[in-house]
Amino acid sequence: MTYGLIAACCLVFLVSPVSGLNPVYGMGDELLAAQQAYFERWGVVPSELFSGAMRPLLAPATALFVHGSWLHLLGNMLFLYVFGAMAEERMGHLQFALFYLGCGYLALFAYAVAHAGSDQTLVGASGAISAVLGAFLRLFPKARVTSLFPFLFFLPLRFPAWVVLPFWVALQWLAALQGGQGPGVAYLAHLVGFSLGFVYAWVRYGRTARVKKPAPATEGDSQP
Repeated sequence: MTYGLIAACCLVFLVSPVSGLNPVYGMGDELLAAQQAYFERWGVVPSELFSGAMRPLLAPATALFVHGSWLHLLGNMLFLYVFGAMAEERMGHLQFALFYLGCGYLALFAYAVAHAGSDQTLVGASGAISAVLGAFLRLFPKARVTSLFPFLFFLPLRFPAWVVLPFWVALQWLAALQGGQGPGVAYLAHLVGFSLGFVYAWVRYGRTARVKKPAPATEGDSQP
C-alpha cells in the first residue's frame, strides 16, 4: 500500500498541469490558468466546505493526491517511503490504507474548519503522512532515524524516533503559533494528523504497540 500510494501521487502529479510535463495544458498564462483551475477542482477550499454541495466535502480526500510543486511532492513521498513501510507492516495492508486516508481526510478537514473563511486552496498528503509519523512514534519509539539539522551544519546524525519526531512536532507547533502559511504548507493539518496517528496507534495497539528492538529507518528532511 505504501508503494501504491507513492505511485498514485507521482502519477497524478506527472499528468497534472503542475508538473509542466503535459503538453495538453499549454505554456505561459494558459498553463498557469490550468494549474489554478486544477487546484480549485481537486484541492480543499475552506470557504466552500459548508456550501451544501457534495464536491467540497470530497475535496479533503482528493487533495491528498494533489501536490503544489516538485519539491512538495518529493518531500512528502520521501517521508512516506521512509516511515510508511514499517507502519504498514505493523498494521496490515488494508488497515494502513484506511488509516492513511481517514487521518489525512480529517487533518485537512480540521484545517478547513479552523480557516473557514479562507479562499486559499489546500493540497498535499502532509496531513496523512503526519499521521504516519505519529503512529510510527508510538509503534517504533526506539527506531534510529537519520536526520539533517540546519543548526548542526546538516550533518547526518542518527537519533531515536522519540527524539526526532517530538522535535519535528515542536517545530510545527511553533510555526502554527506564528501563523506561518504558504503554498502547500498547513501546520495545523500536520499537528492534527500527527495527533490522530499517535492516538490511533495508542488506542488500537495499547501496550503491544512498541517493538523491543530498535528498527532501522532513515530520514532525509525535517519537514513533510
